[in-house]
Amino acid sequence: MPLVLPNPIDYAIPAFVLLVLAEMLFARLRHRDRYEPRDTLTSLALGLGSTVAGVLSAGAVLALATWVWGFRLFDIDYAWYWFALCFVLDDLAYYAFHRSAHRVRWFWASHVIHHSSQHYNLSTALRQTWTGFFSLAFLFRLPLFLIGFPPAMVFFVAALNLIYQFWIHTEAIGRLPRWFEAVMNTPSHHRVHHATNARYLDRNYAGVFIVWDRMFGTFVGERDDDRPRYGLVRNLGSFSLWWAACHEWIGIARDVWQAPWRAKLSYVWRPPGWSHDGSRETSETIRARWEEVEARRKGEPNRPSPWA
Repeated sequence: MPLVLPNPIDYAIPAFVLLVLAEMLFARLRHRDRYEPRDTLTSLALGLGSTVAGVLSAGAVLALATWVWGFRLFDIDYAWYWFALCFVLDDLAYYAFHRSAHRVRWFWASHVIHHSSQHYNLSTALRQTWTGFFSLAFLFRLPLFLIGFPPAMVFFVAALNLIYQFWIHTEAIGRLPRWFEAVMNTPSHHRVHHATNARYLDRNYAGVFIVWDRMFGTFVGERDDDRPRYGLVRNLGSFSLWWAACHEWIGIARDVWQAPWRAKLSYVWRPPGWSHDGSRETSETIRARWEEVEARRKGEPNRPSPWA
């Protein structure tokens, strides 16, 4: 009989609530602009909806994971060192998912919820998707089951990964010691990820270990002369729950319906902002334009964007 492990998030929720309240009090005393009541309520409601969606889809995800695990290459037990290795590999799988969630519009349609707040605080960490199952985000963890890591182990370390990411959604913590920031994801690194500044777009995808970004060329450090601005390149302009949860899916459906036949699938699988007639901007075109302006300002020759 498969081992049943507790869900660490169930035990972490009281701490999440207390830390959000503590940060709200700190913000009220020192930085009132860090919290906006309607924005915070939207984040909390989206988090609650995400929890409900997760419960409704849990059975199907577990069934698929168990089925794939039946074809496993190795028999892995529950020794502590397998948990440690699973945690590291799961974080790598998260990096692959997270990078895809910014580079493929289908996955972005689900992930965009998390980036839709123009504020950056602990409540933002709770602003999670309602459509993760529909977007097939769970596919990125299937290789772990195929290797032989038991589903219960993978779900356990995935929950630990999510818990770790909670505390990095804050402006109350500045930069941490260099040795820590060299290896681990931190509030400073993750502020970059949530920023809409051209310099920071689509950077720092890490969950726990920032080393993945350093290895794969997606790391950018936070700069004091370019403070992060949060939200989306085109903000929602509304605190509507349904619009926050579904606006990008609606946009995909509209674009696919209106596009010529040769471009329909491209509006699903190409990066957010792509258009068949070049009338919109992707993160690459925004960054390239910014780099050109910066090069002219500094009197340097124009350098091609490494993301082109």
